[in-house]
Amino acid sequence: MSGRKETVLDLAKFVDKGVQVKLTGGRQVTGTLKGYDQLLNLVLDEAVEFLRDPDDPLKTTDQTRRLGLIVCRGTAVMLVSPTDGTDEIANPFMQPDGA
Repeated sequence: MSGRKETVLDLAKFVDKGVQVKLTGGRQVTGTLKGYDQLLNLVLDEAVEFLRDPDDPLKTTDQTRRLGLIVCRGTAVMLVSPTDGTDEIANPFMQPDGA
């Protein structure tokens, strides 16, 4: 066993590409990944936060807030996914109104 610690995720393939990051507490941001470390601290450039619904904090709205250059602390990062190749689809489990 070596003394060097390695991160569980290989984020090297996402550097200088668009990523979507979900944080604890429900915040969701997108931006260009500029760097990271073994503790999963992420540096995002041109970051945009998706604001949540004031009546239901679990839902995000179409409103956004430009943040610019940010650092996401590794303890708050829950999910990192690429923005390329990600699309929202219709719910396949929702029943039609006539059924």
